[in-house]
Amino acid sequence: MKKSDIIISLRDITKSFPLEIGGVQQVLFNISFDVHAGEFVAIMGPSGSGKSTCMNIVGALDTPSGGTYELYGRNITNLGPDELAVIRNEHIGFVFQQFNLLSKRTVLDNVMLPLMYRGLPMAERERRAREMLRRVGLEKFESYLPTQLSGGMKQRVAIARALAGDPKLILADEPTGALDSKMGNEILKFFKQLNKEMGITIVMITHEFDIAKYASRLIHIRDGHINYDGPMPKTDRNL
Repeated sequence: MKKSDIIISLRDITKSFPLEIGGVQQVLFNISFDVHAGEFVAIMGPSGSGKSTCMNIVGALDTPSGGTYELYGRNITNLGPDELAVIRNEHIGFVFQQFNLLSKRTVLDNVMLPLMYRGLPMAERERRAREMLRRVGLEKFESYLPTQLSGGMKQRVAIARALAGDPKLILADEPTGALDSKMGNEILKFFKQLNKEMGITIVMITHEFDIAKYASRLIHIRDGHINYDGPMPKTDRNL
């Protein structure tokens, strides 16, 4: 792959948090990896491994204590909160475990929400939102409230919302954690479809190998260190 295809580039990323009793706790130790355009990558690790902290840095939700992070070739390591908010809104689509939908707003309103922050005209917001709802098979439910939908449908709304901004990168944080296994598998197959047919780069966080194996590459983190980065293994026995 070409260097110009690199979307995410982390170099020697560290992260520490202050402790109430004094001192700091280091959570990430010299994390380095690249993610190229069109990849489907799973970042996996047990609870407390540092994978969620890593995702927060990749998603511009947090900043590292040390090292360098380049997104689309731009060094965003030391940007402030307002600049990072713009990065998130314009370049990254997020899909979370708990859907993060506004319960009193319609499905269409929820999908349009990120586009409002971009200042797009209402007509363009509606056009994009309806197109994404059609893409995820929910065009007939635009006037429904999230409370009227199943868990799998809520996650599809969240995916439509992530896609509405036309991102080249989607970050999915435990995207099937609130779903039963059948619905979860449907969502994971849909991610594979988005990756294969639309070329969207997907980085998915999970602690389960059965979820991670839908990706083509695995980055495994344990105790704040990367202990595997390569093609998806057949089993998790050696991780």
